[in-house]
Formats: sequence, C-alpha cells, structure tokens
Amino acid sequence: MSWTGTTVKSDVDLMLAAQRGDNEAFATLVQRHRSAVVNLAYRYVSNRADAEDLAQEVFIRVHRALGRYRPEAKFKTWLYRIAVNASLNEIRNRKNRPTFRAVGLADAGGDGDDTFGARVADERMPDPQEAMELTEMQQHVRAAVDALPERQRMAIILNKFHGLSYEELAETMEMSIPGIKSLLVRARANVRERIEPYLVRGTERSGTERSGTERRGTA
Repeated sequence: MSWTGTTVKSDVDLMLAAQRGDNEAFATLVQRHRSAVVNLAYRYVSNRADAEDLAQEVFIRVHRALGRYRPEAKFKTWLYRIAVNASLNEIRNRKNRPTFRAVGLADAGGDGDDTFGARVADERMPDPQEAMELTEMQQHVRAAVDALPERQRMAIILNKFHGLSYEELAETMEMSIPGIKSLLVRARANVRERIEPYLVRGTERSGTERSGTERRGTA
C-alpha cells in the first residue's frame, strides 16, 4: 500500500499498518517525525551528528517496540518518551550534564523558529548594543535551564519547544497533571531566580544610558 497519496493517514493508522508488516507506513512515520526527534535530542547533546545518531537509535527502538504499541496511546507522546529516555541514557553514559541550547527549531532542522530567550518586540533590526544584550541574556537563560534538575529541564524543553500540553507531558513523563503543573512552576521559578540578577543589571544599565542621553540632549 502506498502512503504517499493525497489522503493523510494518522500516526495511529500508520503504526497499526506497521504492526502488520507495512514497512512503507513505518517509513512515513519516520519521515513525519524525524526532524522533531533530532531537535529534541540536539537540545540534550548539543551536537548535530550525535543528535542524528540518537534519532536513528530512537526509531530503531520504536520499530522493535511496534508490537507493544496500543492505539489508545497518542503516538507523539509515546515517541517523545522513547526519545527523551534515549537522550538521557546518552547523557548518563557520557557522565556529563547536557549543555542546553536555546536555538530555534530551524537551527536544529525542525519546523519552527521559536527561542527560549526574549525576542525583539517589533521586526526592526536591533542596534549592536541591543543585539549584544540579547545574546548575553540568552546565554544566561541557557545556563539557567542547563542547571535545572533533570525532570524540570525535560518538562521545560517539551513544553516550551515542542508544545506538549499538560496532558501530553503527564503521559510522556508518567506523572499526574497537577504534578506536571507543579514541576513547571518550580522550573520557571528556578530559571527566573537565576537570571534575575542579570535582568536587574540590564535595567540599571539601560536607565543609566538613558539618563546620560537625556543630559546630553539638554546640554
């Protein structure tokens, strides 16, 4: 059976077909979700080649687990659970914490362009000083997220960059929805606490520069 026609089959349909031995259906699933898996792995291992290798390993695991998949489980959350576990195993094997990369999805081969750091409010190009401050703040945010406990970091990445809802996060991380909400609250608070000194410093610096400009204008 061909899965390349105009009718778009759901992930569940493709998985059920793959369980029946339809290799083309499984190849379609891989093509559909590969970029997201590479991007997720990249945010843990911070290396494109390693992320590509991890994605390949993830889909090997998915293929091996075809017989255990049940259609009542949402495929995306089931896939992300496998991908997260593979990424965490890789990090543990390295005996080194991952370096969080607050890059856009497009930078890692994904489909979007969101970043964790602040964005310029309008579409004009920032001046060099603004660009430098933005880059500096993103570096502080990266460090803050990297310092989070493992499960808080996982929740932030899946929620912020991959758009998983509370329900999807609960299923992926095998937690209750109230537990997920509490985890995200703690994660955001920890990030905010770590970057607060830099926010205050930036505000004070901007105020000083603004005052100097006003004094020069009235001189």
